[in-house]
Amino acid sequence: MRATTIHGPKDVRVETVDDAAIEQPHDVVVRVTHACICGSDLWPYRGFTERAPGQRIGHEFLGVVADVGSAVTTVRSGDHVIAPFTWSDGQCRHCRNGLHTSCPHGGFWGSPGSDGGQGEAVRVPYANATLVPVPADAVRANAPGLLALSDVMSTGHHAAVSAGVLEGGTVAVVGDGAVGLCAVLAAHRLGAERIIALGRHPDRTTIATRFGATDVVPERGDEAVERVRELTGGHLADAVIEAVGTEQSMRTAIDIADDGATVGWVGVPHGNPAGADLGQMFARNIGLRGGVAPARAYIPELLDDVLTGRIDPSPVFDLTISLADTPSGYAAMDERRSIKTLIEV
Repeated sequence: MRATTIHGPKDVRVETVDDAAIEQPHDVVVRVTHACICGSDLWPYRGFTERAPGQRIGHEFLGVVADVGSAVTTVRSGDHVIAPFTWSDGQCRHCRNGLHTSCPHGGFWGSPGSDGGQGEAVRVPYANATLVPVPADAVRANAPGLLALSDVMSTGHHAAVSAGVLEGGTVAVVGDGAVGLCAVLAAHRLGAERIIALGRHPDRTTIATRFGATDVVPERGDEAVERVRELTGGHLADAVIEAVGTEQSMRTAIDIADDGATVGWVGVPHGNPAGADLGQMFARNIGLRGGVAPARAYIPELLDDVLTGRIDPSPVFDLTISLADTPSGYAAMDERRSIKTLIEV
């Protein structure tokens, strides 16, 4: 079978690898129909994080169940499924508490020894707890919107929940990537009255406005803080979402948070993201929550809203390619010619 592998900075290839196959009774094999490239995939692509040469890559996919282990009871061959970006056993203390990303038996697609999502098929461990079935006609109607639930929409929702977004409140979102845009949509879904999107790329801020942003702030640093202060009449934001992961973005997020507010942090850390001024946070009672989103906990409720048309995160996908063209998709995202690239397998 064919799958995407990474061999070094700017060196992504589509190669022939061993076929995905059942190894444990709780496994299934999913034939991938749709996958995508995540902003976090760009960090190994740019050489900021290391991968073993030839390692599989990609962690977001939809597909059809092709083979089922003897202990699997929740899906059957032929079922269409969403795979959250981590697998989990569904039985441990963390899974029962909704924190599937901390499952001691869990893992990430594309980690050493596992299949990556950007390929023709994936072996899924703990399929009973991991996979979420979806109607075939829903996939035909809006595969991109469903695919977004595997990571980016669930992560945006995690940011909004972590920040304590409330109905009628003011929310500021730092970052105009796909996660930041989905965080805008999540804040709108939760009833925020004013949503300030901090971003400077018109193609992205246009989507932010479509998703519910009431204001766009293109400034950065101190100028961004002053602009938010002007928009809020000096009260700043009731909740802030940090969706970038750099020192500057974290400092900005804390600076635009009102006293007593919480920053929902989901930007994957790179460089030195430790921009938190603990003295300022202590004096102003500013909280910091977030981390890796437990997508499996969020997919069911978000799925209902996608199926009914209440939300549609699909506009974050602005480029569609074939599996064979995956390297060009990485280049497009790296060069900011694409917000998020969809791969049709």
